[in-house]
Amino acid sequence: MGGTDIGMRIVAEMLAGLLLYGGLGWLGDHFWHTSFLLPIGLLLGFGLSIYMVFRRFKGGDGEK
Repeated sequence: MGGTDIGMRIVAEMLAGLLLYGGLGWLGDHFWHTSFLLPIGLLLGFGLSIYMVFRRFKGGDGEK
């Protein structure tokens, strides 16, 4: 797997985490009329995305 493929996978995982947990935070804010769940969702999504990237690519070759 080439460097570009690995980079694209990392970007995709980072965006997916931000969109998923940020979206859940936004929905929670919308339905419960709060304003703190979106930032929490974004931070949680970012943190979990970084964790998943490190977990997936810890071998150095991009595959387990």
